[in-house]
Amino acid sequence: MTVALVEHGILTQHLIDPEICIRCNTCEATCPVGAITHDDRNYVVLAEQCNGCMDCVSPCPTGAIDNWRKVPLASAYPVAEQLLWDELPEELPPEALVQALVQARTQAQDAADAPAGEDLSQAQAVIAAAATRGADAARPDDQADTQVLRSASYGATVPPWSAAHPYTNLHGPRSPVTATVVGNLNCTEAGFDSETHHIVLDFGSQPFPVLEGQSIAVIAPGTDAQGRPHVARQYSVASARNGERPGYNNLALTVKRVTQDHQGRPVRGVASNYLCDARIGDRVQVIGPFGQSFLMPNHPRSHIVMICTGTGSAPMRAMTEWRRRLRKSGRFEGGKLMLFFGARTPQELPYFGPLQSLPRDFIDNNLAFSRVAGQPRRYVQDLLRERAADLAALLRDDNAHFYVCGLKSMEEGVVLALRDVAQQAGLDWEQVGARLKREGRLHLETY
Repeated sequence: MTVALVEHGILTQHLIDPEICIRCNTCEATCPVGAITHDDRNYVVLAEQCNGCMDCVSPCPTGAIDNWRKVPLASAYPVAEQLLWDELPEELPPEALVQALVQARTQAQDAADAPAGEDLSQAQAVIAAAATRGADAARPDDQADTQVLRSASYGATVPPWSAAHPYTNLHGPRSPVTATVVGNLNCTEAGFDSETHHIVLDFGSQPFPVLEGQSIAVIAPGTDAQGRPHVARQYSVASARNGERPGYNNLALTVKRVTQDHQGRPVRGVASNYLCDARIGDRVQVIGPFGQSFLMPNHPRSHIVMICTGTGSAPMRAMTEWRRRLRKSGRFEGGKLMLFFGARTPQELPYFGPLQSLPRDFIDNNLAFSRVAGQPRRYVQDLLRERAADLAALLRDDNAHFYVCGLKSMEEGVVLALRDVAQQAGLDWEQVGARLKREGRLHLETY
């Protein structure tokens, strides 16, 4: 935490609004000093670790991260308390802050005999020490275990220059819009444990504009074990901007039925099972839309490289479908589409069948499977290295855009593979990566 966040014993504490946070993990993935953590319900900021760099603010799709409260330094909200919040606390009354100011000045007077050159109060010195610890933790040194690629640092927080204007936050948690389920199809061939559903929601006469790459959040009915309403769960839109059915006010989602946690223990995901079990005609509460940067370019000669696993295919399906419709209407001008798609088996790959029917001169499909009996495990980063020559040419092309979506565990491997491709082609990855980020041409959306 920098001294700049503390003035006269008053801390400007960074907080996350639990009412509008959709638990997308963007802030935690972006934070360069590890100052954000979460549990099953809330994302929170560690006051002693936050350095006020603001890196997490711009990528947040809802603005939940952009909240601050002035509190006495000695009374900063602890993490344990923040994890229990359902809403942000009210601003402290001025008299509480004045009392803290008086206490800080008293402490400063007590420290008047401090060695020459020490111009920080005792409280500020503690904060400065915390800032040093945070900076040291993030600063590479000569030790091998700190030479870690921060893949999230290469992700763009601005959209491509030619992207259409997105509408965001039209409906918040307190004023959700009601959509009707008009389609629910299992789009995988696997059994219950790996079901992925293609779900179509219709908004009727209620305007709900979305672009490829944006997301919405669904509020499952009922309450949790503590009797509180379920938090909204975020899903990327899997349909083109003019609807799952062209000209209709609807959209599609790609939802995997969650039946176990990351450790393999049996669980029943509340929102995913609610949606996968939804019947035609059911009414669903929706908030959003969200997303201002993970947007496809509108320029018809732009090249798009899509790298995904599992339900990370949703925004890629949306982009592919919009390009397919442009091509059908004669408005397609030759921009390349490359898809790198990973799953455990072909049976568990969403949209496997429809992918096979797309013309090869329209999309360059590259599929990786990690659990096929009798075959070596292959992942999307392996495919990237196999197509190094083609990708190197695209890394040199100002019209090329790269999109990564899927499990967080894939992100570092993908960025490392792109770095290797660049370096093997004689390119300086740091320069290439910085330019891709600056121009909104490398987007990372992992969870």
